[in-house]
Amino acid sequence: MVTIEDYVARIEGTCGEEKDVIVIFKYDKKDEALAKILAKAKIIKSISGIIYELTFKNFSFRIYGSGKAIFRSLKDENELKTILSELLL
Repeated sequence: MVTIEDYVARIEGTCGEEKDVIVIFKYDKKDEALAKILAKAKIIKSISGIIYELTFKNFSFRIYGSGKAIFRSLKDENELKTILSELLL
């Protein structure tokens, strides 16, 4: 059975008022993760197919072709895991 941990290498928080979370995907799974996310999320803006500004269920985030995603204004880690499971699984 596939889990979030199969795709995610690490999760980091950012400093500041807003609770932004950086998700770094495993190198060997980043293309598969990117394809799944792009299929399910709504693309707001794309810059040269390298940077995507997306929304999914009223959450906005940015994903990079390098395998990094930045999720904005999340309440906690459980909310992030819920979003990631819906996008990746």
